[in-house]
Amino acid sequence: MRILHVSDCYLPRLGGIEVQVADLVRMQRAAGHVAEVATATGGDRLTGVYRIVSRMPFDLPVHPFGVGHLMRLMAARRPEVVHVHAGAVSPFAWMGVRAAVRVGLPVVVTVHSMWDPVTQGLYRALRLAFEWQRWGLVATTVSEAAARPIRSVAGRRVPVRVVANGLDFTDWRPTEVNPPRAGDGVHVVAVGRLAPRKHPVRLLKLLEVVRRRLPASVPLRATIVGDGPARGSMRRFLESHGMAEWVGLPGRLTREEIRKVLAEADVFVAPAPRESFGIAALEARSAGVPVVARAESGVADFIRPGKEGLLGGSSEELAAAVVRLARDEDLRGRIAAHNRTTEPVECSWPAVLEGFDRAYEQAVGLAPPGRP
Repeated sequence: MRILHVSDCYLPRLGGIEVQVADLVRMQRAAGHVAEVATATGGDRLTGVYRIVSRMPFDLPVHPFGVGHLMRLMAARRPEVVHVHAGAVSPFAWMGVRAAVRVGLPVVVTVHSMWDPVTQGLYRALRLAFEWQRWGLVATTVSEAAARPIRSVAGRRVPVRVVANGLDFTDWRPTEVNPPRAGDGVHVVAVGRLAPRKHPVRLLKLLEVVRRRLPASVPLRATIVGDGPARGSMRRFLESHGMAEWVGLPGRLTREEIRKVLAEADVFVAPAPRESFGIAALEARSAGVPVVARAESGVADFIRPGKEGLLGGSSEELAAAVVRLARDEDLRGRIAAHNRTTEPVECSWPAVLEGFDRAYEQAVGLAPPGRP
């Protein structure tokens, strides 16, 4: 099948959507598809990547005449389906939707983020203005938690399917199990962009509560991997609360460096309630680390309480879960052993490719021929 992916952001930018789309394209090509990409992100020439770039303030990935450019590209490349990748607000991606509708091509829209009430209100307004629910779209998203608000806005005319993010588990599966070393204590790890929406300072407050509730005889250390605009405020919090000696902020690390951190981790924490999926949590789970996450987030799709980790409905419950795992070495060991020896099949690339193939088939069936 000939597939044209449309995404505001793409390589060389490195983020959750960019990496996931690049991996999907690579896997589809390996499966025999002709997968190409249209993006508003500048960069070096890559095979099958078409960069529709305009000089914009702050290098924003958008083009004022994107619809026309995309229509011409679609007419030239003649894809059988257009696969659009959108975040909460993705102008270029939605230009891709509009262009495909005008050309008369089947469209699948993957929403990679979780719509908050403001975003839901925006798309309700756009639905009234443009009646996009009548365009024959098929929507996919990465978790049941992310699907619920989309379904409430889209209504019955737009099918919303859940297709998880894909992961190559062999990249994260531990090659050997390191025995606990006396004096190391409990190592808590978190990985992600240090942005306000990820609640990084709330994570530090959670760690402070955990340290206060654990006996002094239980050594505790934490590593928070990532970079972003909240890093300065996190450093100030650590200094003012006397936590800098046992909480490390190493910044952004490579995949190989993150694997080394996870190899020494006892607990992984994903505190954001509006996490649409949680690829870092899936990587930790694949590395054999028990995961603590919010029950209402997308992480709950692959973390079952007592099996792969623990879930909580509030920061207080997350802190209690971390304390429980820190105190109960047997529970940690059982969960870690389970995570090392089982894989979340729905997140494997064969399952992800099959899920998108079905979405493409449905979109082809819904697309009326010769739409204006």
